[in-house]
Amino acid sequence: MSKNAKGALLTTMGGMCWGLSGSMGQYLFTVQGMDARWLTPIRLFLAGVILFFYRLFQNRASLFDILKHKRSLLLLACYGLLGVAFCQLTYFMTIQYSNAGVGTIMQDLSPIMILVMSCILGMRRPKWTEILSLILALVGVYLIVTHGDPKTLSVSPRALILGVLSAVGVTVYNMIAPSLTKDYPVTVLQAWSFLAGGIFVGILGRGYEIHYVPNAMGIFGILFVVAVGNLLAFTSYIKGVQYIGPGKGILYGFSTS
Repeated sequence: MSKNAKGALLTTMGGMCWGLSGSMGQYLFTVQGMDARWLTPIRLFLAGVILFFYRLFQNRASLFDILKHKRSLLLLACYGLLGVAFCQLTYFMTIQYSNAGVGTIMQDLSPIMILVMSCILGMRRPKWTEILSLILALVGVYLIVTHGDPKTLSVSPRALILGVLSAVGVTVYNMIAPSLTKDYPVTVLQAWSFLAGGIFVGILGRGYEIHYVPNAMGIFGILFVVAVGNLLAFTSYIKGVQYIGPGKGILYGFSTS
């Protein structure tokens, strides 16, 4: 299988996993009464622990090598905290204040941001096909948000802002990922990102102040979003981006929205 085919398959799989995780998140918020500020750090930290021990037993040296280089460590901090963790928190908060569909659609703004950044960094003009895609994405978000009536917003301002911030987070980790995946395994990046991100989001969202005890279905839902929404989604998606780059990767990843 060619690199393009592998990249398309992996990024599409990542997008599907995000969609399933978002739907489960909506169930946990509306039926189980969870709070995104409580759930997000737990799912991040648990996923990080799993990947950390996986890499520890598989290749201990590769797990800690990234911590020895200042530039890589700085990129990892931006990738994990400002990208992965921040995206996860704002995405789930968008779902909590609206629904899974709105959360996913708002993240679809990220291809526009990635296109703009790619053109700026590459010092080039966007292609006409890229401009057309950008316009269609904007029209789609406009219809979702307003239902065609600009006088009313069908999405609360809070959810709208959180959705845009989520797209910013997606843009950050997509743009940084290629600089890291060329030197380090994807599972190493995700292990440290999830671990640090879990602590970061727990402090940022003050989830420790929320006292919640999940029932059996709640525990199942948490394990589901950890396995599908973190371990499978991010690992497969970032691996796909390694093959085809962030521009194509984000389009394949959100093709299942």
